[in-house]
Amino acid sequence: MARAFLILDLQLSVLFCSSLWLLGWGGPPFLNELKLNQLLSRNFFELDLVFDKAPSALLADCKDLSAKLVLTKVETWENNLRNWIQYLRSDKSIFCPELIRIAPALSMGLKFTDDSTIKDLNNTWRQKPEKTDVLSFPAFDPNMIFQGNSSIELGDIIVSIPTAEQQSKDHDHSLENELRWLVSHGLLHLLGWEHSTPQRLKEMLSCQEQLLSIDGSLRSNEETHS
Repeated sequence: MARAFLILDLQLSVLFCSSLWLLGWGGPPFLNELKLNQLLSRNFFELDLVFDKAPSALLADCKDLSAKLVLTKVETWENNLRNWIQYLRSDKSIFCPELIRIAPALSMGLKFTDDSTIKDLNNTWRQKPEKTDVLSFPAFDPNMIFQGNSSIELGDIIVSIPTAEQQSKDHDHSLENELRWLVSHGLLHLLGWEHSTPQRLKEMLSCQEQLLSIDGSLRSNEETHS
């Protein structure tokens, strides 16, 4: 009975919004916002984020005060990642492993570091002796035996601050925006996304744009990130 009332309420809400649009009192963005709120409010889950903030030496060189907060505040990334994952879990038209859609709890790591550290990691794990902007280390196994009340480990995302800072200058936008772009890219890799072909890269970047538009940090990027 409660489910029936919920469905009726949603139908009435959509009908009401559509009527406003037809009368000229609002347009499609209003409906998009309604859909977004519905997606983000469904299927709640707990997120355990192990956050390794930026090293003090790198923070001392950072002139962007808002970026400094983003590099040190775990709450910022808990909110972003929870919203992004919730959006992916709730929208069936977007690829997301089914176990991740239904898990009551997820865990992952996020680390901000320097070029030297990420270069060593890139050499050790990918046999590429060069720095990069972001690395992902997926831990999720889609064939795992899932206990209904257990937490699923997604893996770790490592981001180089100096490289991100240079790319933000190259693209003429804030370091904060670049960091969100890179972390969203890393998250999709943890969930099983790949960009082995131009088409898959296009789909992945499009999905990142959707994720960043949730908090207003939308930008386009045609470069391949690791």
